[in-house]
Amino acid sequence: MAQQPILRLGNRGLRVRCTRVRAFGTEALTTLVRDLDDTLAAWQREHGFGRAIAAPQIGVAQRVIVTRTDGPPVLVNPVITRRSRTRMVLWDDCFSMPTLVVKVRRHLSLDLRYQDEGGRSHQLHVRGALAELLQHEIDHLDGVLAIDRAIDSRHIVYREEQERWRDSSRLVM
Repeated sequence: MAQQPILRLGNRGLRVRCTRVRAFGTEALTTLVRDLDDTLAAWQREHGFGRAIAAPQIGVAQRVIVTRTDGPPVLVNPVITRRSRTRMVLWDDCFSMPTLVVKVRRHLSLDLRYQDEGGRSHQLHVRGALAELLQHEIDHLDGVLAIDRAIDSRHIVYREEQERWRDSSRLVM
């Protein structure tokens, strides 16, 4: 297994705009995808959640995302080509800031194009949870974090506080 450490908020590697993958079918790309998948699997085992991870989260500045969803398992060089006007509001979380949640607005649906590990091009239309997830991960590839998308500073909170709100009938932001 090639689990890698996940970079945390404050690490400059999370703020880098990643470069496009140009060489396909290489040992380097295969290793990167395996490392991302192993790291995501380990996170899921340890924390019980997590759907995707982007290469910069393990310190690799390349445009690669690995998911464990109903969508494509590997997206290389993803580009959003259309965003819906309709947006959703949700609490976003991130492996790179595991104690925080951030209330953000994301597009309800989007179209994107990407390449698979072999370099073949694909187009995809997604909506709802998968659209939100891919926006989050593509942001990582551009050096953008969920805290940059916060509705305002009152909507960046500790996860345990947000869970207390949710578990009680008291305050809900």
